[in-house]
Amino acid sequence: MMLRLAKNICLRQPRAALSSAASHGDDTNFYEMVQGYFDKAAKLIEVELVNDPKVQGATPEEKLQNVRGILDIIRPCNHVLQVSFPLLRDNGSIEMITGYRAQHSEHRRPCKGGIRYSELVDLEEVRALASLMTFKCSVVDVPFGGAKAGVKINPKKYSVGELEKITRRFTVELAKKGFIGPGVDVPAPDMGTSEREMSWIADTYAHSVGHQDINAMACVTGKPIKMGGIHGRTSATGRGVFHGIENFANEASYMTAIKCNPGMKNKRVIIQGFGNVGLHSMRYLHRWGCKVIGIQEIDCAIYEPSGIDPKELETYQIENGTIKGFPKASEYDGESLLFEDCDILIPAATEKVLNASNAHKVKAKIIAEAANGPVTPEADEIFVDKKILVIPDLYLNAGGVTVSYFEWLKNLNHVSYGRLTFKYERESNYHLLNSVQESLEKKFGGRIEVRPNDEFFQRMAGASEKDIVHSGLSYTMERSARQIMRTGMKYNLGLDLRTAAYINAIEKIFQVYQAAGLTFT
Repeated sequence: MMLRLAKNICLRQPRAALSSAASHGDDTNFYEMVQGYFDKAAKLIEVELVNDPKVQGATPEEKLQNVRGILDIIRPCNHVLQVSFPLLRDNGSIEMITGYRAQHSEHRRPCKGGIRYSELVDLEEVRALASLMTFKCSVVDVPFGGAKAGVKINPKKYSVGELEKITRRFTVELAKKGFIGPGVDVPAPDMGTSEREMSWIADTYAHSVGHQDINAMACVTGKPIKMGGIHGRTSATGRGVFHGIENFANEASYMTAIKCNPGMKNKRVIIQGFGNVGLHSMRYLHRWGCKVIGIQEIDCAIYEPSGIDPKELETYQIENGTIKGFPKASEYDGESLLFEDCDILIPAATEKVLNASNAHKVKAKIIAEAANGPVTPEADEIFVDKKILVIPDLYLNAGGVTVSYFEWLKNLNHVSYGRLTFKYERESNYHLLNSVQESLEKKFGGRIEVRPNDEFFQRMAGASEKDIVHSGLSYTMERSARQIMRTGMKYNLGLDLRTAAYINAIEKIFQVYQAAGLTFT
């Protein structure tokens, strides 16, 4: 009865953001892109939410009004901060630095999101990335709200000392405005930043506003191990990309739909971007039998049909500062590696690289969004029509925030994973083997030596922190993939995994607001 009544209610039309975002190709506003994806999923889920008996309202119309009200709460960015401060450069000149921090949602605290250093960063990009971060955390069941920060600089143009000044002053500005803290807002590395910058942030916070806070080191994640970081954080996003691809590549129904063989073995891969995410994605894909045949960087592109060894390429890049001239691959001179024939295309650089103007040229069977927002809405529709499987960013690159969550918990608990159980597990495993041996000797007589196989022997000493992190990440990505698949089937979305992921995210956030109610209204 409820469903029949709800179907008679006139559903809200999607806002102009989606149609606008889908009509300007690579000129699409990134923030409008995310809003458009939200609106598309929100429209589909309205009936389901109205039928929820927990939703307040005496009639379907009242329930719909309540549902739409909560969806309107979820949609916008809650807080946006812009700061400007002076930098005294090494040459004695003074330069004004601009930075941003956006907090999209506080339905769960703290807010969470990286800090990027880029000349291209602006307010709209930060708002978009903060919004995306909210839905990303929700998809993988990480209890954070979304946030993002950016400082408008090219880090290559500054000395290490100048970067430290910028980072520490930006931290102070965030702290003065209440935009950083273990229970408030927790940054992490992003484009142009690393564990070095995160250690400066942690130190600055701990010696200023957090000097009396025992949990001060939890104010930021992605720190060095000696500063309270966690094993596996550096490679987490790339490892998550691998697990995300693996989960869908092993699903026969999706592979049949795109006319691709299930499994990872011998899949041909092209990666755009050889930074942290691109490198670690390449490592794990290579390890599991894929052939990375091409890498596109900002200054060049290399191609080798038989496959490129990630370790050799990384070594060459470290020694030369570029992958250009790598001796075991040819320099690519075609239009773009993005348009070459391959099984898996991984955009791991920047947003909107695949858009209305070039989507028809893509020959990949799977597009794995390791970067944030690399596919515009119109390109997304083209790929669905072409039977190309797009594994969306809000799921695929969530490995970083998942392991950041583990690091945050480690900092709050003030103990590393495995420390309390390591010795107990090791002794328990030896006792188990001795018990089996004693039972066999009593049964058959004589001495019977029981030896562990290689796999069990490696685990006998107990799980290290890295083992626990890798296991937790793998489980998170697998569980979230299954949730997306079930939602896709439920709403008959076919290859549109993005909408399925957004529906999952919206539903979880909606349930939080529904249970918590509204504060001070």
